[in-house]
Amino acid sequence: MTLGHLDIFNRSAALFDEVTILVTGNPNKQTGLFSIDERVDLINQVIDQPNIHVDTWAGLLVDYTTENNIDAIVKGLRSSLDYEYELPMAQMNKRLSGIDTVLLLTDEKYGYISSSLCKEVAKYGGDISGFFPEPVGQAVLEKYRA
Repeated sequence: MTLGHLDIFNRSAALFDEVTILVTGNPNKQTGLFSIDERVDLINQVIDQPNIHVDTWAGLLVDYTTENNIDAIVKGLRSSLDYEYELPMAQMNKRLSGIDTVLLLTDEKYGYISSSLCKEVAKYGGDISGFFPEPVGQAVLEKYRA
């Protein structure tokens, strides 16, 4: 979780009565740096909004939203590339369940931050301060020191 993610979470909490951060595995990516349980723990260490909670799911996102009476999916957009990636998913989710996707533009100060790039900087010993919330940054560094 980067500072960009945290910004989207906090802005979503200001827009909606209740926000669920859903942690899942991405079948299109290699195994992540952290397990799902580690990711949940790190997010819980950083989140301080009373209307945000964290959950996990292994199936289709729209099945989770239907089962949990969730009204909208929120995604952050850094660039037009993110939009091109998110648009077909949003349309498919709408087709499958009727759920709307809300796209929030990333704050410009976080627009260049991606977790993949930040992890690469950490892997080669670069300075990752200003990319991650403190507990997450420390955990990333510990993973690469091991």
